[in-house]
Amino acid sequence: MARFEDLQHVFRNTDSGVGVQPALSDQAVLEAEGLLNVTLPASLLDLLRQQNGGLVVSGRDAFPTSRPTSWASDHAPFDIVMGIGRREQTLSLLDNPYLVDEWGLPTEVVLLSGDGHYWIGLDYRTCGPRGEPSVVWFDTDADSELPLAPDFRSFVAGLTSVPGSDKERSEA
Repeated sequence: MARFEDLQHVFRNTDSGVGVQPALSDQAVLEAEGLLNVTLPASLLDLLRQQNGGLVVSGRDAFPTSRPTSWASDHAPFDIVMGIGRREQTLSLLDNPYLVDEWGLPTEVVLLSGDGHYWIGLDYRTCGPRGEPSVVWFDTDADSELPLAPDFRSFVAGLTSVPGSDKERSEA
């Protein structure tokens, strides 16, 4: 497992503007935390200050799982992360209230990535709005969830390449 600090500068795919919001400001963080009624993890904000959302590099686009997800038998995909902002036609953490309602998810969740049929989110149900949330896989089609990591920092440190991908095979 990689150390979080080692991943901070290689986590984002800077070759693409897909999903990227304008540079993160302190005001945007305050707006998001007020709208979401939570304190966002410092580790997430550290990454969003480097690049505010967008595609994840191919070597860090999956999180290994102990049981199958609707996506794969051994991992959850994490190919894009939402930033904080209001760029048109780009999902943002600010869209969370609508998305949670639309997909019937718990209100104490902040979605980070997904397509509607599945989501990866910060789960504040146990820790409360000011605590350190765990990271959970939500499968809306199967109405199920799978805990992934105890916190966002651990989640990022556990990211790997999609099993069986060309990148993984070339590193073996």
